[in-house]
Amino acid sequence: MISVHNLFDGFSPEPPGEAVEEILRAETFRIERIVSRGQNSPPGFWYDQQTEEWVLLVSGSATLCFEDGRRINLKPGDHILIPRHVRHRVERTDTELETVWLAVHWTCGS
Repeated sequence: MISVHNLFDGFSPEPPGEAVEEILRAETFRIERIVSRGQNSPPGFWYDQQTEEWVLLVSGSATLCFEDGRRINLKPGDHILIPRHVRHRVERTDTELETVWLAVHWTCGS
């Protein structure tokens, strides 16, 4: 049966965690909804993912940092492609509003 879901329904992240929900998964990709409110990556932690990742910031705000020193501030509607193995971290998410991310992860042939 076909059903309708809403990206903004059914979440309430509480510090220190984020709400992560897998929306769709197939053999080579997955789509996640991530909801943050003031969360960030622990000091010294870097994501080093095996997959390509495209991220859309739907609401709130956030700052991503990359190991090469780049720092990117995101606002609603901003999206970014993060290639696999590009080390990055979440420096900041909005403390007043939910920061809603839509993340698409996929693998390409070698």
